[in-house]
Amino acid sequence: MQKTNRKRNISVTVRMNKSEYDDFINRVKETGLTKQAYIISSVRNATITPSEEIAVLKNISMTFSNLECQLRGLATNVNQMAHIANGQGLIPNKIELEKLSYQLSNYRKESESIWQSIRSLINQQKVTEP
Repeated sequence: MQKTNRKRNISVTVRMNKSEYDDFINRVKETGLTKQAYIISSVRNATITPSEEIAVLKNISMTFSNLECQLRGLATNVNQMAHIANGQGLIPNKIELEKLSYQLSNYRKESESIWQSIRSLINQQKVTEP
C-alpha cells in the first residue's frame, strides 16, 4: 500500500504471537519511542537506549558540568594566589592550602562516585539479539 503524500509512503505489516508482541511493547515502552520509531531504529541497527538510562546520563552530564565549573573556580583561586605570591614574594598560608586540599579531596570523591555510577550503568547494558 503506497501513499504519495507522506514522507514514508510504504506500509509494512508484521505478524507476531502474543509473547513476541508483549516483548515488543515492553521494549517500546522502555525506550519512550513510538512503535514506528522503534522499528525503524532497529532496522537501521541504531542503538536504542531506554529513557531511564538517558535520564541517568543527562544527570551524570549535569553533575560533571557542575564539577567542571567548581574546579575552574578552584583553579582560578589557586592561580590568583600564585600570582599574588609571585608578585609579593609571599607563600599562601597553611590554612588556605589546607582548605584548597580539602575542596579538591571532596571533588575527587564526588567524581569517583560518578564514575562508579557510569561503570554500573555500562555493566547493566543488555545485548539484544537481532
